[in-house]
Amino acid sequence: MIAMNQLFGERFKSARLLNGFSLQGLADALGNKVTKQALHKYEKGEVVPDSEKLSLISDALNVRPDYFFRPMAVELGPIEYRKLKRMPAKEEQKIIEQTREYLSRYLELEELLGIRYEFKDPLKDFPVIREFKQIDEAALELRKAWNLGLGPIFNIPELLEDKHIKVVEIDAEISFDGLQTKVNGNIPVIAYNRNIADKLDRVRFTLLHELGHLLLKFDPQLTDNQREKLCHQFAGAMLLPEQTIREELGAHRNRLSVTELGHIKSQYGISMQALVYRANLLNIVNDNYKNQFFNMMKQMGWRNEEPTVYVGVEKATRFDQLLYRAIAEELISISKGAALKNMKLSDFRSQSLVM
Repeated sequence: MIAMNQLFGERFKSARLLNGFSLQGLADALGNKVTKQALHKYEKGEVVPDSEKLSLISDALNVRPDYFFRPMAVELGPIEYRKLKRMPAKEEQKIIEQTREYLSRYLELEELLGIRYEFKDPLKDFPVIREFKQIDEAALELRKAWNLGLGPIFNIPELLEDKHIKVVEIDAEISFDGLQTKVNGNIPVIAYNRNIADKLDRVRFTLLHELGHLLLKFDPQLTDNQREKLCHQFAGAMLLPEQTIREELGAHRNRLSVTELGHIKSQYGISMQALVYRANLLNIVNDNYKNQFFNMMKQMGWRNEEPTVYVGVEKATRFDQLLYRAIAEELISISKGAALKNMKLSDFRSQSLVM
């Protein structure tokens, strides 16, 4: 009983943080049908609520009741943030718990299917990064290892999942882009904010930026800002290799057409601003033109909403594929599938079709 109480307490705290509630905030959301003092006892593992109160708490925290009794075997390693450092602690905890909770279900599903993958780092022997010119070499080596050629990359979240990097969608404030870490010592994870998904070029850039943090080894003398810039450059190099951008733009340009940039953006899934920034790094356009271009984008109100929208598919489907495979092979029940999907059974049944 003590062990069950402790498990419930740990899972209850995780769900509370995941939803961004304080104990008093949760009590208020429950209409004080469960007091703050009672919630405190649940979280400390002193007592487990009865079925009526458990149902109320589950609804308030958007989880199934069995969530609280499912062990969580997920240990996050050091987390590399982008803008999360400036976030309130409450929002940071919410992001971390969302990542942990999703991965606990994902890893349990793989365990049920008997799946064991070992991530192979294509850049493990690549030299320590000290300067920009190494970035293009690293991007080319990775593209070669993953057989990507020099053309556009389709569906980056799915590509990363195929290479055994877990991709997690996070519901967070718009200022948060992404993070990367390793789970249980050796499982690489990249999380990104689903609330930027209306700008798919930003999703692609964010995922590849975090991939740079995940795979590249940086000179310890580099500052955080320098590493950030190099990861920006890595994302640009992955989206548009040097040979490719020179074929698209030419060796040297005095001016670029916004329409021309829009066509390249539509093909390669890179923002026009990242494209011009990369062209400047490769000396295709000079500093003066780059500055003029960014001033023009600002004056036109295009810094956040560019005139051309990239339309593509940027969605990882591996979790759902594994889930329905497990159901079809009768390794798990529909009820267990709903639990792993963290959905109510009735909702899960309505969208599930197994022949």
